[in-house]
Amino acid sequence: MSDTSPRNPTAAQQMLADALLRSVGGASAQLVVSNTSTDSAMSEMGLVATSFGSVIVSPVVMRKLRPTWQEGNQSKWELFISATSVEEQVGALDLASAQSLFAMTLSVIVGEQSYLIEAIASNEAFGQIFLYRLLLREQRQQAV
Repeated sequence: MSDTSPRNPTAAQQMLADALLRSVGGASAQLVVSNTSTDSAMSEMGLVATSFGSVIVSPVVMRKLRPTWQEGNQSKWELFISATSVEEQVGALDLASAQSLFAMTLSVIVGEQSYLIEAIASNEAFGQIFLYRLLLREQRQQAV
């Protein structure tokens, strides 16, 4: 008996990545983003207060990178994000691409800790992205 279901054959790597992230303790992360409607001249001049929103992506897995052993350096982390989840959020926010979403992200919150994005990479197979990797560093608390 043959499988005649109308599934996309190139989505297999996305399904595999989602299953892998969930099976190794996939959590969720909150991307703190600036408002997407900052196109007016008043907002460019700073006359309109910038609003912020949050975007939840899941499943994600986080791992700590090797320490650099230098005094004063912050810990670096790598966050693996499901491309399926990112694509859903890009569609919901009506953005052009995942790079647009990450460009407007001000910080990433995992658990109770806030992180800043240093670099973004993606893994792809057969021309389709199945995983995003964010290089993060811990956000220092500002003295008030």
